[in-house]
Amino acid sequence: MLTGCGFVADLYMRSFASFPDIVPLGAYDRQPERLAAFCRQWNIPPFATLEDAFAAADEKTVFLNLTNPAEHYAVNRAILEAGFACWSEKPLAMAMPEAEALHALAEKKRLMLASAPCSVLGEAAQTLGHALRHDLAGQPRLIYAELDDGFIPQAPLEKWHSESGAPWHYQDEFRTGCTLEHAGYYLSWLIAFFGPVESVTAASATTQPDKRGVSDCAPDFSTATLFFKDGIVARLTCSITASHDHRIRVFTDKGVLELDRAWDNSAPLRFRRRFALRRRLVESPFRSRLRLKGPTHPKVGRRGAASMNFALGPAEMLAALHEGRPCRLTADFALHLNEVTLAIQSAGQWGGAKKMQTSCAPMEPMPWAV
Repeated sequence: MLTGCGFVADLYMRSFASFPDIVPLGAYDRQPERLAAFCRQWNIPPFATLEDAFAAADEKTVFLNLTNPAEHYAVNRAILEAGFACWSEKPLAMAMPEAEALHALAEKKRLMLASAPCSVLGEAAQTLGHALRHDLAGQPRLIYAELDDGFIPQAPLEKWHSESGAPWHYQDEFRTGCTLEHAGYYLSWLIAFFGPVESVTAASATTQPDKRGVSDCAPDFSTATLFFKDGIVARLTCSITASHDHRIRVFTDKGVLELDRAWDNSAPLRFRRRFALRRRLVESPFRSRLRLKGPTHPKVGRRGAASMNFALGPAEMLAALHEGRPCRLTADFALHLNEVTLAIQSAGQWGGAKKMQTSCAPMEPMPWAV
C-alpha cells in the first residue's frame, strides 16, 4: 500500500512491475487530483483517506510512506499505530527524538520498520560486500565515497516529471538538503558491511544560498570522516554544486576496489592492483571486474538519473513477513543510519567530532551473494 503519490511513487511502481508476485493494494494521497492521476496510470485503487487504506489491508501488508520528508514522522507513526509494517522513504524522521520515538513504537508493537535507500540490497552493493567478506582484494584500509550531483540549480528542473505527471519538487529537495536525500546511498552500504559508526567528524555548508527562488535551503555541501567501531575509516562527500561523481573506492593492501555509479544496481565492481615497478609504486591502468555467480535480483531500466529497483526494500520486508524471519533492513539499522546522516547534515562550520549514540549489527548478505 502506497502513501504519497508524488515523483518517487512512480519509480516504486515501475520497480514493482519486476516482481510479479507483489500486488500493490492501492494508494492514498491528500491531493485528490494527484491521487487520481497516479491510480489511473498504474490501474490501482485509490483510497480517499489513510484510514480507508488501513481498513483494506491485512497483517501481511507493508505500508510505504512516500510523502515529503517533513511528513515522514507523522505518517510513519500513524502506520505503526494502526498495526502495520512500515517502509519509509528517507529520512526516517527529520529529527532524532522523532526517529527514536518511531523505533520505540515499532519495538513495542513488534512491527517491522525500515527506511530507504534499499540499493544496499542490489547487485552492485552485494558484489562489493562479497568481495570484502571473502578477502578478494586484501584488507581494506580506507574508503572514499562521493555523492556529488553537479550544479543542480542550473538544471531544467521544471521539465522533470514522473510517468504519471508528478513534478520533481525541487523546492522541497533544496529545503531538505542533499545530505539527507543522498548520503544514505553509501552510508547504508558501509554500515551493512562494517557495522556501526562510532564517531563522525563532519562539516557542512550552503554554497548556493538562493536556489531558484528558494532561500530557506539546507546545506548543499557536506564532507564527513566516519570512524567505524571495527576500525575502518571512510570519507563521504555530498553536494549539489561539485561536478557529478558517484564513485566509491576501497583502498586495500593489494590495490583499489572501484565502483563508479552508486545509483545503478548493475554497476560493475572493478579491482585495480597495486605493484612495484622498478623504484616506483604504481596502480595498474587496467581493472579486472569482480562478479557474483548466478542470478541476483530483477533489474529495471534507467529512469532519469538512476537505474535502481526501488522495490528491493519493500520486497525484502514482504518476504520476511511471509517467511516469519527478521528483515535484513532492521529498525536498528534505520535509526543508526538516521543519526549518522543528521550528524553530517547539521555539522555546520564548527561541527567537529560527534560520538554516535545508536548502534546496529552488520546486515546479513542476500542469499545469492553469500
